[in-house]
Amino acid sequence: MEFSGFFMCVYVKKIIDIELTLKYIIESVGKRKGEGNFIMTIKEVCEKYNISADTLRYYERVGVIPSVARTKGGIRDYTEQDLGWVENAICMRNAGLSVETLAEYVRLFQEGDDTIQARRELLMEAKEEIAVQLKKYQETIERLNYKISRYDEAIKTGILTWDATEKKKKKVYSFFQLFDFLP
Repeated sequence: MEFSGFFMCVYVKKIIDIELTLKYIIESVGKRKGEGNFIMTIKEVCEKYNISADTLRYYERVGVIPSVARTKGGIRDYTEQDLGWVENAICMRNAGLSVETLAEYVRLFQEGDDTIQARRELLMEAKEEIAVQLKKYQETIERLNYKISRYDEAIKTGILTWDATEKKKKKVYSFFQLFDFLP
């Protein structure tokens, strides 16, 4: 089958358009470097995790994430490993861990396997802090449930009451449960 000059130009233009589109898609999603080491720019990381570039730079500056490799032009190149550190930082900060605790963990990690015990202890302390926070949240939920139940009752009866004796009974019951006096 023979193509005329016009059709050949259209065909070649379509191939070039497809190649440029694929190149754009690959560059916008991230670049491949070396043996499948995925690279993202700071903008892409910010969009992926819904955090600001200032936050990422701050995390790196204070040691919450290890230093990120840069291009010759000074632009940060986030690898899959860097993204793991970013995810860890976001998760732990959302759980209420301090920046100092996270930075200490990263520092210990970078020192190697001799710090495994210290890292474990740090994580155990962090877990205890989170458990305390979780208990506070649970108490708040219980208080909200009580208030909501009073409003539910008010909607049914038309009268909003705060039954102090019921609340005291619950507190006494909770107190005795701590000491296994009641089931």
